[in-house]
Amino acid sequence: MSQKKETTILVLSLLITLGILGAVGWWFNINIKPFKVVEDPVANPESNQVSNQISSGEKSLLTGGVPPEKLAGLASIAAKNYNKAVPELSAYIKANHNDPEALIFLNNARIGNQKNYTIAVLVPIGSNLNVSLEIIRGVAQAQNEINQAGGIQGIPLKVEIANDNNQPEIAKQIAEYLVKQPEVLGVVGPFSSDVTLAAGKIFQSGELVAITPTSTSVKLSGFSRYVFRTVPSDYVAARALADYILTKVQRKNAAVFFNSQSAYSQSLKAEFVTAVSLGGGQVESEFDLSNSNFSAANSVEQAIKQGVQVLMLAPETSTLDKALQVIQVNHKRLTLLGGDDIYTLKTLQIGGDAAVGMVVAVPWDINTNPNSDFVRSSRELWKSDVNWRTALAYDATRALIAAIGRNPIRTSIQQTLSSPDFSTTGASGTVRFLPSGDRNGTVQLVKILPGNRSRVGYDFVPVLP
Repeated sequence: MSQKKETTILVLSLLITLGILGAVGWWFNINIKPFKVVEDPVANPESNQVSNQISSGEKSLLTGGVPPEKLAGLASIAAKNYNKAVPELSAYIKANHNDPEALIFLNNARIGNQKNYTIAVLVPIGSNLNVSLEIIRGVAQAQNEINQAGGIQGIPLKVEIANDNNQPEIAKQIAEYLVKQPEVLGVVGPFSSDVTLAAGKIFQSGELVAITPTSTSVKLSGFSRYVFRTVPSDYVAARALADYILTKVQRKNAAVFFNSQSAYSQSLKAEFVTAVSLGGGQVESEFDLSNSNFSAANSVEQAIKQGVQVLMLAPETSTLDKALQVIQVNHKRLTLLGGDDIYTLKTLQIGGDAAVGMVVAVPWDINTNPNSDFVRSSRELWKSDVNWRTALAYDATRALIAAIGRNPIRTSIQQTLSSPDFSTTGASGTVRFLPSGDRNGTVQLVKILPGNRSRVGYDFVPVLP
C-alpha cells in the first residue's frame, strides 16, 4: 500500500473517531444534567423563606403596609442601631398604642446586645391577622411587665414573632428552625389544634417547650411531654354547653355544624355529642361546613323538620363565614350555641340581631373579674378591652417566664412545668398543668346581647350561674 493511501486512511479513521466521540459527548450533554447540591431548607432557612416568616424587630410581619414612623424604627434595628430605634419606636407607639408587634420590637431594641432569655410566639398572621394580634398582645404585655420589673432574675426577655399562616407544613419548617436555635427557650403557640399537632412532634424532638393558648382539641391531651396549653380542652367546653341546654333551657334535641377537616372542630363536635347523650339528650343531625354542597338554609330547615331545638356551631377560622350564615337564616328560631371560635367581633357585626341570645363557651371573659390586676393593666396599656386569646397568651408567657426563672435550660423548663408543685399567677387565675399537659381550669359561658362595649351594637356578656 502506498504511503499516500495509508495517510488518507489514517486521516479518515481519525475523523470518524472524533465524530463518534463528539456524538457521544453531545448525547451526554443533553441527557445528563450537571450535579447540583440541594440546600437543606432548615439548615439554610433563606432557601425556604423560613427567615422571612420570623422577626425580632428587623422587619414587620403584619399585612397591610407599615407606617413610615414604624418602618424607621425597624430599619434602625436591622442596622443594629438600637439607640436610634428606641426613641423612634417609642414615638410611634405613643400615637399607635394598640400595636403589640411594635411594643415587642421596642422591648427587643431596649435589650440590644445585652444577655437575654429568648422565646418565640407562633401565630397565623397570613390567614387571621386579628387573632394573631390578640395573641401577640398577651405576649407583649407579659414581656413588657417582666422587663420593666428588671427581667427574669435581672435578665431581660426577648421575643421573636413567627408567622405560620395557620399552615401545618409552614409551622413544621419554623419549628425545625426554632429547635436549632439554642437561645430559644420556649414557644407560645401555635394557634390551631391542627398546626399544634403537626409542629408538636418537632418541638418534642428538639426538647423545646410549646405552650398553646388556643388549641383545644382533645387529641392534644397527653400528645407530647413538650406541648402544654393554657386553654381548657374541648371536653370541658362541650360539657358546659351540654349542661346549659339540658338543665338551664331544658332542650334535648340538637344539631351540630362542624368542619370535618379541622381537628378542633371534630373534637368539639364529638365531645358535645357525647355530653348531650350522657345527659339524656340526642344530637339528631351533623352538618359538615366544609362540604362544597353545604347550604345554611337547607340545613336549618332540615333540622327544624327533624324536631331539633338547638343548633350548636363548631366552626374554625376557615368555616366561620358559613356558620354566620346559619345564624342569619335561623334568625332566632332555634337556640344557638357556639365554640370559642365564634367569639369574634365579626360574629357581633354580621350576626347582629339574629345572634342575640346565642351562648358561647370561652376560657375567660373580661367581665368575669373586671377589677383584676391584669384587666386594669391591659386597659392601661392597650387603651381598650382584650379578649380570652390575649389573656391566655399572657398566661402562657407568664408560665414560660416562671419556668425559665427556675432553670433556663430547655429540659429543665419542661420538667418545671410538669412538676405537680408548679404554679404561677396569670390573667385567668392560677396557671398549673395536669400530667397530660392540659390546663387545670374551667370555661365561662357568655351570651350575645345588645350593648355598646364592642361599639358595634352587641356584646358578649357573662351568663349568670
